[in-house]
Amino acid sequence: MALFGLIAGTAFAAPVEVDVELALMVDASRSMAPEELQIQRRGYAAALTSDEVLGVVLNSFTGRIAVTYVEWGGNGAQRIILPWTLIDSRTSAENAAATLNGKIEWSMRRTSISGALSYAVSEFDTNDFVGLRRVIDISGDGPNNDGAPVLRARSRAIEAGIIVNGLPLMTTDETSPWGIEDLDLYYAACVIGGPGAFSIPVLTWQDFPLAVRRKLVLELAQAPSQSGHQGRSGMTDQGYDCLIGEKLRREREQMFGQP
Repeated sequence: MALFGLIAGTAFAAPVEVDVELALMVDASRSMAPEELQIQRRGYAAALTSDEVLGVVLNSFTGRIAVTYVEWGGNGAQRIILPWTLIDSRTSAENAAATLNGKIEWSMRRTSISGALSYAVSEFDTNDFVGLRRVIDISGDGPNNDGAPVLRARSRAIEAGIIVNGLPLMTTDETSPWGIEDLDLYYAACVIGGPGAFSIPVLTWQDFPLAVRRKLVLELAQAPSQSGHQGRSGMTDQGYDCLIGEKLRREREQMFGQP
């Protein structure tokens, strides 16, 4: 009987309460060169171990957060680099950073922001944490061009009480035919959503480490009651075409054939 209670207690252990459950969803599509994937990994590793970010985490209500780092490409293409991990000390942050600084793998085809969002939403339901807030952090260098429309996936995230923040990578990349000049506006209109949602554009790779650190401080310190851009289920009041990525892909395929 005692053994049964021990087994049951282990199987149904209460989830760990944290201030924020943070899903870092990082673009690893074919337009991202290996050195750019490395810049992203190192940028997030440095941010997680920075005094600014750790100060916010350790002085929060619970003194801890849970974070996962997932690279993504086309619909259904996700690669877990850092599984859900508790950050509650400098040591735990440094261990997470060491994992991020590991081996860089090949990039993946296409860009499915909707797929990344849907994957992240499901991850919140299966991890071992319960957060006062749940945040998806999307970074990418192009619009959605694969899988479901991004507005549909964003709406589902917001309906689940999840905040979606963005890091549009507006770096010059002559190798990618899928980028758009106003990616920051696309992210504002089509990707981010929920109370207090925001995006921070990155114009050069030199700016990336600072932008990531700033973004993490803002989203980890943000009070749940703060308001900001609210996600919509259709076109925004600016009339932005949130299917621009899909249209560009169809045009390119008609001109040059299947990529």
